[in-house]
Amino acid sequence: MSATQTRAEWKVICEFDDITPQTGVCALVDGKQIAIFRFDDMLFAVDNYDPASEANVISRGIVGDLGGDPVVASPIYKHHYSLVTGRCLEDPDNSIAAYPVRLLEGKVWLQSTPLKKVGRRKLVVIGNGMAGMRTVEELLQLAPNAYDITVISAEPHANYNRILLSPVLSGEKTIADIIINPLSWYDEKGIKLHRDDPAISIDRKRRVVKTRSGAVFPYDRVLLATGSNPIILPIPGNKLQGVVTFRDLQDVDTMLAASKKYQRAVVIGGGLLGLEAAYGLKRRGMDVTVVHLLDSLMERQLDKAAAELLKASLEKRGLNFKMNAKTVEIVGDERVGEVRFDDGSQLHADLVVMAAGIRPNIELAKEAGLRCERGVIVDDAMQTFDPSIYAVGECVQHRNICYGLVAPLWDQARVCAIHLAEKGMSYYRGSLTSTQLKVTGIDLFSMGDFIGGRNSEALVMKDTKRGIYKRVVIEDNKVIGAVLYGDAKDGPFYFDLMNEQRDVGSMRDRLLFGAAMAESA
Repeated sequence: MSATQTRAEWKVICEFDDITPQTGVCALVDGKQIAIFRFDDMLFAVDNYDPASEANVISRGIVGDLGGDPVVASPIYKHHYSLVTGRCLEDPDNSIAAYPVRLLEGKVWLQSTPLKKVGRRKLVVIGNGMAGMRTVEELLQLAPNAYDITVISAEPHANYNRILLSPVLSGEKTIADIIINPLSWYDEKGIKLHRDDPAISIDRKRRVVKTRSGAVFPYDRVLLATGSNPIILPIPGNKLQGVVTFRDLQDVDTMLAASKKYQRAVVIGGGLLGLEAAYGLKRRGMDVTVVHLLDSLMERQLDKAAAELLKASLEKRGLNFKMNAKTVEIVGDERVGEVRFDDGSQLHADLVVMAAGIRPNIELAKEAGLRCERGVIVDDAMQTFDPSIYAVGECVQHRNICYGLVAPLWDQARVCAIHLAEKGMSYYRGSLTSTQLKVTGIDLFSMGDFIGGRNSEALVMKDTKRGIYKRVVIEDNKVIGAVLYGDAKDGPFYFDLMNEQRDVGSMRDRLLFGAAMAESA
């Protein structure tokens, strides 16, 4: 169709009703072929020339919605182009021009002067932890030129491996050993790292993120990776000097300083993190008592038999335990002096470490109006209620599950990066998890449903003298869980069996003896 010259630079192309909804037409305007699309009741205009196929075919492409943005797919190579900006999702260097278009008095009006070319999109990553930065690493491999990336970090450090805080506390590693990406890496990748200044708000209407210092960062996409917060017991004295948590390098620095000056430490919580903290402080020369609410350590990862072996082994290493103990008060003037319990007993303490669990850090997301329950709710694409905001890591709730281990975070990061890069579709379906304790000389592995139910069967091996315990739970000839203590080298083998849902009927009588025996003919 041809264009008719009217007022100024705007030209009438056709009647609005001449364009079928969800389709496009081509107009020759000032010597240019321009594709005009009707998407619902909106109009868009981009070049008709497809640089990937070198043909004027864009107007015949399929119109749809991708990640919250209207796009058209080229009918030849299926590259996707944003109808708003003309950006090629697969290769930004092959982007096309977009043009001003409007509906007036039932007619389609167009200007042949392109809109200002849109540069790379802006990605703001809130959180400099392992999940967020793993997503960025994956994204840079898939689409290195797709975004200008800003990382907002509440901590002053570069990205480090939080899992290895325990070896730093115990003196087996240094801070330098656990740095994943040094500050120079951010510069090399063109990433702006905004440190020691947490994000305090996400304005979804204006599409900006604001930090505590007042800095404002506009975005096209946000990646929420705010992690989790340690649980602080709501008891008197929880704000005294010497009461700390165990979540970041600052906590480690505080504990190391205390270990040089004081003698007695109480760790509240006999879970994975509490035991690692207790072991680290013991290695630093402190007299350490672990206080646990229940009668069995690591009850989420171990059955009672394995927990008893673990407790005995840790006692041999010099740790003390107070089990079935509910902490009700921390007493002191300015600094902690003792810990009191509901049975009237007490322990002297110069340092109290609260390791009673974690909660997803969702305050920023809630204030931004995103859907949250225990965590920030995401779909299988790691997308929140707002299609321009993604989330990964410990802050996330996916299919009613919040994960606190690293393997699910890597799975989430990979899926999220694929969607941010717009390199096809990928889905996160959830993760099977396993646990290992980072205490030198203790081999421990746990996965899945290690207790079992009415229709399951537990295969058990126990050698108390050698300190070896194995429990593998099977149901319908499939491994559904396992606990290994003292000899955990076959943990990955059992994990693969569970993950792959392999039939183990033929190897059932050899299963407890490990991979070599179980898979032998």
